[in-house]
Amino acid sequence: MAGLALAPGALPRSILFVCGMNAVRSPMAEQLARRMLPATIFVASAGVRAGERDPFVDAVLAEEGLSLGERHPRTLDDLEDDYFDLIVTLAPEAHHAALELTRSLAVEVEYWPTQDPTGASGTREQIMAAYREVRERLKLRISRRFLASEAKNATD
Repeated sequence: MAGLALAPGALPRSILFVCGMNAVRSPMAEQLARRMLPATIFVASAGVRAGERDPFVDAVLAEEGLSLGERHPRTLDDLEDDYFDLIVTLAPEAHHAALELTRSLAVEVEYWPTQDPTGASGTREQIMAAYREVRERLKLRISRRFLASEAKNATD
């Protein structure tokens, strides 16, 4: 997980999103970031533990014209490339794992507390609403964190 500390306001060259099982929040963030950020930024996601693919994630991403394709949840140990400038954690256990992994490395770790929608109950539409809320919050957070600084840098 080696990297260099980022200059204030600089866009990272590589971002890793991490959550508990890489089944809901982090793959959603990965797909949104890939669409929203410049193609020059490498984006990946992983989980602390292995999880199972969640069909509600597929459904809310499809509403945005996005897809996970054949991708399945993976753990931090499964990553082929472990060089990231920024690790964004979306769950407490992911944050602790990232801090432990990067203890002696110059890698920025940001914690974006993100609700886990898998606990939602009720009708399919009520469950979909919980997943949509996570998707929309991630879109907003990605935009505020990365695109606001990019627009500011372009006007400087």
